[in-house]
Amino acid sequence: MARALRLLFPGAVYHVFARGNELGAVFRDDVDREEFLAWLAASVERYGVICHGYCLMDNHYHALVETPRANLPSAMRHLNSCYTSSFNRRHGRVGHLFQGRYGSRLVEKDDYLVWLVRYIALNPVRADPPLARRAEDWEWSSYPALLGVRPAPPWLTTAWVLAQFADDLGEARRQLRAFVDSGLERSLVENDPYFASEEFIRAKTADLPRKPEVPRPHWQPLRPTLEELFSAHEQPIAEAHRTYGYTLREIAEHLGCHYTTVSRRLRVSEYALRVA
Repeated sequence: MARALRLLFPGAVYHVFARGNELGAVFRDDVDREEFLAWLAASVERYGVICHGYCLMDNHYHALVETPRANLPSAMRHLNSCYTSSFNRRHGRVGHLFQGRYGSRLVEKDDYLVWLVRYIALNPVRADPPLARRAEDWEWSSYPALLGVRPAPPWLTTAWVLAQFADDLGEARRQLRAFVDSGLERSLVENDPYFASEEFIRAKTADLPRKPEVPRPHWQPLRPTLEELFSAHEQPIAEAHRTYGYTLREIAEHLGCHYTTVSRRLRVSEYALRVA
C-alpha cells in the first residue's frame, strides 16, 4: 500500500498522533510520560519546531506542531525513535512500539487550530473509561498550562492560542475554558488528511505530483461534482473517471443507468479521441 504524502512547507501546522502497536500501551506509568515529554522538548529545540499543544493518553498521543523549517518527518522520526528506544530499554522489550507511521493532518492555523486544541484537551474526558472528569484535571496535557492551572514548560507555546480569545490573559483563559467545555458533546472527523478551508487546501495542493502511488485524497482532496463535470465538459464520463477518479458505478448512479452502460460509453469516447 502506498504511503500517504506529507505536504511540507515552511510554517506548516500539523495535528500529529501515533498509536501503540496492536493498540498496546505506549505509556505504562508517569515515568514513561515524563520521558516522552523530555524527548518532545528535545525535538522541539533540535528541529526548531513550535509546539502549540499535546496530550498523552495510554495507548496513543496527540500533538499540535508548527514547522518553520518544513521538517516534520525529521522531528517526528527523532521523537518516536528516541522514545521507543528509551521505552524498550526501561521495560526490557524489543521491536516496534508504535503502530506504523505517525499520523498527521495539515491544519489551517488561523481558522482551525483552536478547534484542535479543544479536541485534544477533551481526549481524557472522552476516553472509555475516562481518564479525567474535567479536561483541566489531566496533567499529561498542555491544556492545564494554557489555563494557568499548571506551569507551562518552556518549550510549549501558549501565547498564540490564548491570543485568539482575548488580549487580557485572564479573560483569554476564561473564554478558552468556556470554548473547550462547549465541545463536550461534539466530535471531530479524524480520517481527513486536512483540517482547513477549501481555499487553503486548493492553494497548498495545487502543485502536488499526480502520481498513482500517491493517494488521491492528498493531491486532489477537492474535486468538481458530477453535475459540474457534466455541464462543463465535452467528454464528461472520461473526465470524471480518468481525471477525477469517480467510479463507473458513481457515474451510473448520477446518470440513472447501469454501470456497464457507462463503461461502453467510456470506451466509445476514448476510441473517438484516439482516431480524431
